[in-house]
Amino acid sequence: MLELCKEILIKVSFDKVLFQKELAKSLSWIKSEEVDGFKEWCLKTFGKKYPQILQVEFKD
Repeated sequence: MLELCKEILIKVSFDKVLFQKELAKSLSWIKSEEVDGFKEWCLKTFGKKYPQILQVEFKD
């Protein structure tokens, strides 16, 4: 499921609203023990493009 979530986020990253919606969905789907690794990947991949969204969704 984690890899599917990553693929979806990459595909929708062109649209800010869609990206935030899919990120929230992804966080509800993935296992709790995978969240830290997923967060790292998101920050590395989308940190410059959507820092505010990541901060809100991961509640930093």
